Amino acid sequence: MTLTIEKTDVKKQAMMAKKASKTLSLLTTEQKNKALHILADHLEANYQTILDENEKDLQKGREKGFEAAFMDRLSLSKERVVDFAEGLRQVADLEDPTGKIVSDWTLENQLQVQKVTVPLGVIGMIYEARPNVTVDATGLALKSGNAIVLKGGSNAITSNKAIVDVMHDALEKTDIPKDAVQFINTTDREATNALFTMKEHIDVLIPRGGGALINAVVNNATVPVLETGVGNCHIYIDKEADVTKALNILINAKTDRPAVCNAAETVIIHEDWFNENKEALTQKLAEYNVSIHGDEKVVEAIEGAKPAGEEDWANEYLSLDIAVKVVENLEGAVDHIEQYGTKHSEAIVTENKETAKKFMTLVDAAALYHNASTRFTDGGALGFGAEIGISTQKLHARGPMGLPALTTVKYMMHGTGQTR
Repeated sequence: MTLTIEKTDVKKQAMMAKKASKTLSLLTTEQKNKALHILADHLEANYQTILDENEKDLQKGREKGFEAAFMDRLSLSKERVVDFAEGLRQVADLEDPTGKIVSDWTLENQLQVQKVTVPLGVIGMIYEARPNVTVDATGLALKSGNAIVLKGGSNAITSNKAIVDVMHDALEKTDIPKDAVQFINTTDREATNALFTMKEHIDVLIPRGGGALINAVVNNATVPVLETGVGNCHIYIDKEADVTKALNILINAKTDRPAVCNAAETVIIHEDWFNENKEALTQKLAEYNVSIHGDEKVVEAIEGAKPAGEEDWANEYLSLDIAVKVVENLEGAVDHIEQYGTKHSEAIVTENKETAKKFMTLVDAAALYHNASTRFTDGGALGFGAEIGISTQKLHARGPMGLPALTTVKYMMHGTGQTR
């Protein structure tokens, strides 16, 4: 497979996707599920083609000296491609979110009213070097009856193109029109900017990536945006936290996959707990090679801790670094999260249920945890199947966005000649 990066007519692609979405909306659940299984089988059968193209992106990444976390997100393997395919099969097994009667009633004049779920139409997906998003977003879009226009990051363009080519070949064997999946095959920023402003053809934009990408979409788009958020996530260890439980949760949230958005970036600790358990905390973090950036109390108490500046409290490290803040009370923790949090995922570790309830009431975030790791803010972990992103806004959808988030509603009325 040879990749040719060419001038792309984004408007034409958006129009083709819009037309295809009409056909897609008429398909049955069985037709969509069968197509997803065919896509999955085809991805598995052609994994080597995808890996060969992925290696070209990886080589460029090595030449540019990209960080390990970035290279991990970019890198594919046979196992990861198989995981993509299995994710599509899991989506096929999920309940179809469209065509559901949310509510129905009959007016006094006997006009029957139904509120019914329907696809959004055409989704514009803008994302960075995450080839898995190409598959996950496509599967969720097609299952929910939506066409999709994909604009991946330039550093993964060869990988993404290969994946889309394989999926297009598979769609030829299904009832879903190939035009329902569009890939913007260029690194030209003008193409991205064009996608921002096609309100007549694109129904919603979903950005997925770092803060710069998300802000660029939110600030420049005229198309409605479903904002996915940066994950500056916190864990607050209360004075009544169980030591073993707190350390296990912290280590999992920080080190399981440091480069993902639901990893913990800051731990806030009640001063009583810190004074009693700083040795155990230091030993545990050192065991997992976690670098500490702390406030004055932390730097004074923990040898090797680096002084934390303003940028540390606001930073999404995506690495084995963590900011550590000591506070006098729950209110201090809440205030810190209010100032620096990104409304993604926040956790409290405490054996006091009233303290936990107060924390979860006061903290404004899409996902809140009591005595559990923030790593569960994930569509798969919460039983949604693959996710298209994690929304940190409050309108339409919030938190991990699975199939229901990709629908809206229509009011459908059935009458016998009623007039007003």
